[in-house]
Amino acid sequence: MRKIMVNFKIIAKDGKARAGVLKTAHGEVKTPVFMPVGTQASVKALAPDDLKTAGAQIILGNTYHLYLRPGSKLVKKMGGLHKFMNWDGPILTDSGGFQAFSLGAMIAHDVRKVPGKKVYLEKEKKVVKRVKLLSKITDEGVQFTSHLDGSKHLLTPEKSIEVQLDLGSDIVLVLDELLSPMHGKRYVKKSLERTHDWGLRSKKYFDNNLAKSTNPDAQLFGIVQGVYDQKIREEEAKWVVDQGFEGVSIGGSFGTSKYWGAEEMDWAAPKAIYQTMDWVVPNLTEQLPKHILGIGEVQDFFECVERGIDMFDCVAPTRRARNGSFYIQPKNGGNVKNKFVLSIQRAEFIDDSRPIDPGCKCFSCQNFSRSYLRHLYLSGEILYHRLATIHNVFFITNLMGQIREAILDKKLNKLKQKWLE
Repeated sequence: MRKIMVNFKIIAKDGKARAGVLKTAHGEVKTPVFMPVGTQASVKALAPDDLKTAGAQIILGNTYHLYLRPGSKLVKKMGGLHKFMNWDGPILTDSGGFQAFSLGAMIAHDVRKVPGKKVYLEKEKKVVKRVKLLSKITDEGVQFTSHLDGSKHLLTPEKSIEVQLDLGSDIVLVLDELLSPMHGKRYVKKSLERTHDWGLRSKKYFDNNLAKSTNPDAQLFGIVQGVYDQKIREEEAKWVVDQGFEGVSIGGSFGTSKYWGAEEMDWAAPKAIYQTMDWVVPNLTEQLPKHILGIGEVQDFFECVERGIDMFDCVAPTRRARNGSFYIQPKNGGNVKNKFVLSIQRAEFIDDSRPIDPGCKCFSCQNFSRSYLRHLYLSGEILYHRLATIHNVFFITNLMGQIREAILDKKLNKLKQKWLE
């Protein structure tokens, strides 16, 4: 059996918040850390040197997308994902579990992992709309139809790990099933049993094939799944710990019916996330690095770090950039609904000579005005996407660096008050 190595060291604590160092085959990662998402072997609009200048330490790639295009065997032939995309830092790959959810239950139930629109829960535990689904969950794995060409595929736990080992990921995630809050108790029970089986099958394949993989020093993270239920979440956390993974990723549908009313949308999902962390983290071994999947807004960082989370990933910085939104400090004029975000298309910025976020040290803020960036955005210029993404990624990685320094100085609460007051 493969010997499990302790690759994570806690340097300092401030309450439950930790500053640590995670060792990987492609370098050390200082935590807490944010991982920009490079779904298809590219963080959208950024070259590797842009990422490094923006402060990125580790990035995330996606098994589902890279399996379909260009194919993991081609990436392996080209020397692995690091060489293929010319990124010499660490890479974490997710297993494809979220894509299975987005092609199936997300469509059937008309929900999201974290809700962003009204869900009509008077039809709770019933399919909201009948549409053609692109995936089907079986005990064997996920049967899905490619969104690229309509071809049929079966993603098993073994196949997910095979793809990630071909890619040469530094951190590999087991295949899991993401639950919808509209799944009934019987389905939830069956799903969690299936996720356990998939986790064990993933680990067995990983242990048996790591030595001959593209990156024989890769690490395997287990995943905590479940719905918004304290007993289930606590039991799932304990189960994952008992399996001997090198780290833990926390996934799942963080919302629940009683929190998903339309009038409560602005605060309901975050509240559910933080409560879930309160249930899960105390039941995870302290020495394990803890990663929360797909969470990455400013308030989330503070709340989750305070609860013991070490690693984050989210598409928000790149997606917001593409859609004309920049992260800013609240004092510099954010939107009414989100004080940490500025919408560049607003007419008031036509002749605004200030940088996006005065005081920001990123390349974009040091060289370009709100007026110019607004012009680029409205003109559909390609340059806009690079400059906007540079700023958003820099903003988030810089904030995470401030959080780490605050933990080292035991001043996290003071920093939180400065940002969230």
